[in-house]
Amino acid sequence: MKVVVEILTGNLFCVQVNDDATINDLKKEIETRENLASDRMILIADHENRNKLITKEDDGASLVDCGVEDGSHIYLFFSPLNTESSYQHVFTSPESLLGQ
Repeated sequence: MKVVVEILTGNLFCVQVNDDATINDLKKEIETRENLASDRMILIADHENRNKLITKEDDGASLVDCGVEDGSHIYLFFSPLNTESSYQHVFTSPESLLGQ
């Protein structure tokens, strides 16, 4: 089965997996092909003009059980690096760039 994957940046690519593949198999194939962390992937399947959020609990489910079929379009998003961390990035601009 071949599915089209679209990343938030608008990049499209095709991924080939077995007809009996699981969500986890698809994530691993995307990880290998695009060098993206599979444990952070959030997938949304576009099936019959309805979007289905595929959660981490669905990883063991077959693609077919999640409504994914040959030619399906999958939207790929990413979860934050560490939602439990109290560390936050703070970006500041030097005052000289702000005209002060």
